[in-house]
Amino acid sequence: MKLLNLIFFYGALIPISRLPFRVLYVISDCLYFILYKALGYRKSVVIRNITNSFPHKSNEEHIQLMSDFYRHLCDLTVENIKVFTISEKELSLHFKFINPEFIDRYYDQGRSVIMALGHLNNWELTAVSIAKSIKHQPIALYRPFTNKFFDAKMRESRSRYGLKMIPTRQTWEEFNKGEGLRAIVFAFDQSPVNPKKCYWGTFLNQDTAMNFGVEKYSKAYNYPVIYGRINKVKRGHYTYEFTEVIEAPQSEYGYITQRVNDLLEQDILKTPQYWLWSHKRWKYKRPVDQVLTHQGTARE
Repeated sequence: MKLLNLIFFYGALIPISRLPFRVLYVISDCLYFILYKALGYRKSVVIRNITNSFPHKSNEEHIQLMSDFYRHLCDLTVENIKVFTISEKELSLHFKFINPEFIDRYYDQGRSVIMALGHLNNWELTAVSIAKSIKHQPIALYRPFTNKFFDAKMRESRSRYGLKMIPTRQTWEEFNKGEGLRAIVFAFDQSPVNPKKCYWGTFLNQDTAMNFGVEKYSKAYNYPVIYGRINKVKRGHYTYEFTEVIEAPQSEYGYITQRVNDLLEQDILKTPQYWLWSHKRWKYKRPVDQVLTHQGTARE
């Protein structure tokens, strides 16, 4: 298995990664026909998620949105392979931070922050470039791959420009270290590991188990929460914009969780094709006795 990993990584992924973007997008166009047309990768999951999220749209609109999503997913795939070898100069041409001063003011105040991030547009390019754009030490919480070889290679490539990656199981440990001023990144729109310890609300017209980590840790350590909005300007080019969620996190229960999910939902509604529809976001069903506390912003 180790030999196969080495052959695949150095014999396929790295050579592809070194190709210019214009060639990568030719590969992406071919990959679209393979994933979507030939294999139908997670097609049932994607169309179910889209249909349930947009019940007011026609079947033709659902199909078109699904097709647009797969084109973006294939672009995302080749862009994330590019991350293994991308230079700082090339990275700066493809990803720009619009208002780094928004988060830098907290650094100047001597405060660490939490950055809430969704799987919209290209979050991997955000992770790689962020350390060069803000004053805080960025720390990304992530769920390790089962394949230890590729987990190590992913951490190595994403960390080489300054990002620190921490497995989610070490979250409390990382917060308790208190080393320097940090921007701790939470990807909050994944399904919770434990559906019994979550916040239930409505997201994209569906009962949704929401991760409560952003709110829990911000309140426990009095960290301001900032939402990161990733925009796709054109193929291969993205911008990142910081938006305030809350400066003093000692708010009423659920406010922070509601706020970050509402912000993400609003962004998805603007460009739904760029969200990760292949993720099994709604694999849990709300218990009958569970109060639905968050009504969301999506409309029929």
